[in-house]
Amino acid sequence: MNNMKTAALMGLLGGLLVAVGFALGQQSGAIVALVFAAGLNFAMYFFSDRLALRAARAVPIEEHELPDVYQIVRSLAQRENMPMPRLYFIESPQPNAFATGRNPANAAVAVTRGILQIMNRQELEGVLAHELAHVKNRDILIATIAATIGAALSFLSRMAFWGGLGGRRDNNPLGAIGGIIAIIVAPLAAMVIQMAISRSREYQADRSGALTTGSPLALASALAKLERGTTQVPMDVDPAVSQLFIADPLKAFGRRGSPRSGGFGRMFSTHPPIPDRVARLEQMAMGVMER
Repeated sequence: MNNMKTAALMGLLGGLLVAVGFALGQQSGAIVALVFAAGLNFAMYFFSDRLALRAARAVPIEEHELPDVYQIVRSLAQRENMPMPRLYFIESPQPNAFATGRNPANAAVAVTRGILQIMNRQELEGVLAHELAHVKNRDILIATIAATIGAALSFLSRMAFWGGLGGRRDNNPLGAIGGIIAIIVAPLAAMVIQMAISRSREYQADRSGALTTGSPLALASALAKLERGTTQVPMDVDPAVSQLFIADPLKAFGRRGSPRSGGFGRMFSTHPPIPDRVARLEQMAMGVMER
C-alpha cells in the first residue's frame, strides 16, 4: 500500500507540474517545466549524496573507529545482497541517523554520536536496517525527483509572476484567474504532496527494516528513544536535508512533527508521528508472532 500510494503521489505531482506549465505558458510553459525538471533531476541524481553529507556535517569513518557499526551494517548489507555502503559520523549529541545515495552501489549511511550512546545493539541494528531499506527501495531517488518537481513548480510560478512566460492570454479573464491560482496554489500543493511522499517512504522503510532484522519491536524501541532524544536535544542541521533522517532532527526547535499537531500541521511534516510508527511496528510484531 505504501508503494502504491507513493506511485500515485508521484504521478499526481508530475501531472501538476505539466498542468501548471500549460496553464501559465500554454505548450511552451509545459515544455519549459519539463526541461527544467529534467535538468535538475540529472544534476541531483549524481550529486545529491555529496550535498546531503556536507549539509549534515558528516565525516567519513574507518572500520577501526566504529567497528560495531561496521559489523552491523556489513551483516545487514550481506543479508539484503547489497554492496557495503560508505559510513559517516556526525558529531552531534542528538540521537539520529540517515542514508543517502542514488542507488545501493553509491550509498552512504551516517550516524550521530548521540544515537551510539543511547541504543543497544538490537535497537541500533533496527535503525540501520531502516536506513538500508531507504537505499534498497530507492527512496532517496524518489525524494530527489519529488523535490525537483517542486522546485520546477516554484520556478514556473516566479517566472509567471514576473512575466517570464509569454504564452498566457492576458485578455482572457478565465485564463488570468487560472494563472493566478496556479501561481499561488501550485507550489503549496506540491509541498503537501512532497511531504506525503516522505511520510509514506518512512512507513515503508520501517516495515522493510523490521522484516530484514525480524524484530519489529527492537525498531519500535529505538523509535521511542529517538522521539525523546530529538524532542529534547537540538541539532544544527540544514532544513533541506532534515527529511533524510530517521527522526525529524528539527523537532527540538518546535518547527514541526509534534505528536500533538492536528491534521493540518501533519500535512506539512516530513515524518509521520513516531507514536503511529511504533504502533504499526507493534501490530507487525503481533502478526509475526501469530505466524
